Amino acid sequence: QVQLEESGGGLVQAGGSLSLSCAASGRTGSSYAMGWFRQAPGKERELVAAISRSGSNTYYADSVKGRFTISRDNAKNTVALQMNSLKPADTAVYYCAAASQLSVYGLVITTQGYDYWGQGTQVTVSS
Repeated sequence: QVQLEESGGGLVQAGGSLSLSCAASGRTGSSYAMGWFRQAPGKERELVAAISRSGSNTYYADSVKGRFTISRDNAKNTVALQMNSLKPADTAVYYCAAASQLSVYGLVITTQGYDYWGQGTQVTVSS
């Protein structure tokens, strides 16, 4: 089992940047594929970015491609989401999630595929 804790959310103006971090504890290291999700008020939770256990493969939602970067440091048990050129539409609660994955190269791109979730961190982008 793994526990996840997000940090780094906050308020930023449109066009600005924020960096989110997710710290994992418990059974950690490279045992899980990881993902960042977000949920805006009145909307379903959506996958923003995902990364394989090895870190060699990544996935991005079309809405954030070219602006967000997901990365991981297995030695430190952390996953980061660098968010640039932020837009008001990016305003949401952002969640870190972990998925049990046998392949070190596999990505998990469905909400149902994730086993563990953090509590979330609020990101607000003002216009």
